[in-house]
Amino acid sequence: MSTELPSLVEPVLAIAQEAGEHILAIYETEFEVQEKEDETPVTAADLASNETIVEGLRALTPEIPILSEEANQVPYEIRAGWQRCWLVDPLDGTREFIKQSGEFTVNVALIEGRAAVFGLIYVPVSGVAYYAWRNGGAFKRPPGSNSSHQRIYTRPLGDEPVRVAGSRSYAVKSLQTFLRRLDNYEYVGIGAALKTCLIAEGRIDVYPRLGPTSEWDTAASQCILEEAGGKLTDLQLRPLRYNTHATLQNPPFIAFGDDRRNWSRYIPERFLEQSD
Repeated sequence: MSTELPSLVEPVLAIAQEAGEHILAIYETEFEVQEKEDETPVTAADLASNETIVEGLRALTPEIPILSEEANQVPYEIRAGWQRCWLVDPLDGTREFIKQSGEFTVNVALIEGRAAVFGLIYVPVSGVAYYAWRNGGAFKRPPGSNSSHQRIYTRPLGDEPVRVAGSRSYAVKSLQTFLRRLDNYEYVGIGAALKTCLIAEGRIDVYPRLGPTSEWDTAASQCILEEAGGKLTDLQLRPLRYNTHATLQNPPFIAFGDDRRNWSRYIPERFLEQSD
């Protein structure tokens, strides 16, 4: 099958929607929560979604390898030679799923030349989808829609408070420092990749993430945000890159809509020193 980027939207969305159906079927039951080796939670919904997405992508693009949070990880010696790969988080926001907040997503990204060139994020509870491809723009599709979608853009900063996204609990000292330095801000707690999606559609201004994340957490978001006019960068304001190291962990990062402000000036110095 052709892997022209615009042609991926409909089949990948269909795969994500099917995965979302499996997630919701489990969401409405008394599911069990297990713990992975890295002490993060996993449920049957994570695994069911992963199976659906991996099978769907293999059928769609059998020539493109897949990296998924819930699959056995491929040694770097092998994947270092990949020119393209899918990067998948079958259920981003497992903790929000467990709390039944509804704020969890299905994230699918295509990586080419170490950059995310296609990204799709599906929200199972609402049925909303966000997607973008390189040089094609970013879009939001309402639930139950087969064709209608709206182009989305980040918003320029004005005189109003800076809208900052983060987790619902923001007692972390580093985040408090960031907020204190901003001074005039409004904090919005929200789960999973929705934080970056809200920046892409102009409802949030910035999302500083100074704790650990993995590459499948950000790849789809980064493509969508960049095509909407924003950026997702490390603390030196360099775009994140993918499948470049033995570990699939991200550095601390900042996602923002308006690059006319130097967002790194609000980051605690110890993080900036570590990122040099």
